[in-house]
Amino acid sequence: MFKKLLIVAGVVGAAVLIARKIKQSSDERALWHEATTAPDLR
Repeated sequence: MFKKLLIVAGVVGAAVLIARKIKQSSDERALWHEATTAPDLR
């Protein structure tokens, strides 16, 4: 029982780390897009 709980906790922890990394990558890409896009001066 304890072994299964430990495996589930490891999988959940890995999923959280992967989700956090994907969000950081997305945020950085959005920031670069904003910084490198010409301003709309209409």
